[in-house]
Amino acid sequence: MRAYIDLHIHSALSPCSNDDMTPNNISNMAFLKGLDIIALTDHNSAENCDALIKCAQKRKIIMVPGMELETREEVHLLCLFPGIEEALKMQELVYGLLPNIKNREDVFGKQIVMDENDNVLRNVDRLLLTASSLSIEDAFSAVLSLGGAVIPAHINRESYSIISNLGTIPKIAGLKYLEVTKTCNISNYLEQNPLLREYNLMKSSDAHALGDILERVSFIDLEEISLRCLLQTLR
Repeated sequence: MRAYIDLHIHSALSPCSNDDMTPNNISNMAFLKGLDIIALTDHNSAENCDALIKCAQKRKIIMVPGMELETREEVHLLCLFPGIEEALKMQELVYGLLPNIKNREDVFGKQIVMDENDNVLRNVDRLLLTASSLSIEDAFSAVLSLGGAVIPAHINRESYSIISNLGTIPKIAGLKYLEVTKTCNISNYLEQNPLLREYNLMKSSDAHALGDILERVSFIDLEEISLRCLLQTLR
């Protein structure tokens, strides 16, 4: 079955995201754009995932709890989990490995935690937009041990990508899919980088604004449209 997806969306918890990226706004926009599965991947945090899961359920959209982890190599990884419990376990690990730096809202923006009614619960004080001390290999190990899947983010970008920072794709168990930016011409990109043909490339939006969430342009074929089957396929 073909599922239309966007597995890289930020809420207002990400300091570089618009304040109107609320749980209800994201789920409603995903519904209007005809998506079947979305993932919330805020920077180094999963604190808004529970609220968005509840909102997405009302729209009959599968919401994958996740985060965009920044490793100690300053590589961004999309970490996707089978449930909110697993996502929050990963968050606890990552929070313990982030530098103890306070967020400056005047520089980076607010980091807003909301409930399923878009009420503001609190602002996260610690800076989320920074590197953890978790290595790429340890990140894969931690996520896979929680039943999740990992996708290196925006590999065709010149910063914060696994290729730009390492110069190559390391051989890691569980690494099957790679993300490219939504404007990437995948055919041309593979012609220029033929060694990447052993992986599956997918597009996501990396949306920080509502209008940036993908239309029905990126898809994955699954045996059934479910979170369980998605993670099995990604692994």
